Amino acid sequence: MIIKKLSLYNFKNHSEKKFEFSPQINCFVGNNGAGKTNILDAMHYLSVGKSFLGNRDFSNIKKDEDFFTIDAEIQNEDSEDIIKISQPKEGKKLVKKNDKSYDRLSDHIGYLPSVMISPYDSNLISDSGESRRKFLDSMISQTDSGYLFDLIQYQKTIQQRNALLKYFAKNRVWDKDSLDIYNDPITRFGTKIFEKRKEFVEQLNPIVQNFYTIISGGKESVSVYYQADLAEGYDPTYPETAFQELLAQSVERDRMLTYTSKGIHKDDLLFEMDHTLIKKIGSQGQQKSFLISLKLAQMSLIKELTHKTPILLLDDIFDKLDDSRVSQLIELVNQENFGQIFITDTHKERTESVVKKINEESIIFEV
Repeated sequence: MIIKKLSLYNFKNHSEKKFEFSPQINCFVGNNGAGKTNILDAMHYLSVGKSFLGNRDFSNIKKDEDFFTIDAEIQNEDSEDIIKISQPKEGKKLVKKNDKSYDRLSDHIGYLPSVMISPYDSNLISDSGESRRKFLDSMISQTDSGYLFDLIQYQKTIQQRNALLKYFAKNRVWDKDSLDIYNDPITRFGTKIFEKRKEFVEQLNPIVQNFYTIISGGKESVSVYYQADLAEGYDPTYPETAFQELLAQSVERDRMLTYTSKGIHKDDLLFEMDHTLIKKIGSQGQQKSFLISLKLAQMSLIKELTHKTPILLLDDIFDKLDDSRVSQLIELVNQENFGQIFITDTHKERTESVVKKINEESIIFEV
């Protein structure tokens, strides 16, 4: 998949910007605050329909304007498509492919897979499990459209169950039969999500380990584990039984807490180095190496599962890594044939030097 052309209108700090890209390497250089990251964020929008920074869509409209629009011409194996994303100040976000609106955003996700490597990745290690769950869900959603549907249905049902628990507490009433109505959809969708997460992480882990060995020189070992309430007592022969028992065991606790305390919405990814959480013992350099390994593994697995080469977005990456890690990253990019790459940097000379080491066609845009 190749982004041939990109046009931005009133997107963040850009009133109007148009680009024609190389199918291989594209670099955006300029001072801090010039809007380089915003251009990468526009491409993230093209991929998954939202900002990688987590901003609300309305907040990405340029100040004093009434809308933003992102237009792109996408080249795939046998055709060209026009993707357009528009967000009015008052109204619904529209995502269109060849002038036809998607009924659901989930129908678009996976069309243009992408992987972003940015300074914000450190939050995956330092933040709560929620950020890691979102990361895991985003990875799987780009490879499996049914997964995203299951996830949306599960989250809606959990919200409804939690609202009922709060209603019971507020009105000092209790009706377990009404609460049990939600057990079937929760267990049905939740079990499918659990199984897909478990399988995906099992595939991801050895790829992360391999990339980390290359980047670090094999000085220590790392692992990615999937931590889930369902893991204990799960029987693939009777897949939904474990979740039903989990809900039954925690119902009194849920009643006191007024929310659903057990389930796949509490899952986590454990990032370990030498069998200890990496956030406890990993140096900054080791953590950066791990995160790059994780993102490259994400890219490799998406490519393997979808037979599409994701676009690679490298945001300010060379400011955050020492020369040896930059060299290892560039070497991996050369070896793995990662497809179209977009890079931001504040130093044009450094960017030119890095790009020369990659045996691909490149364009440098000054922003």
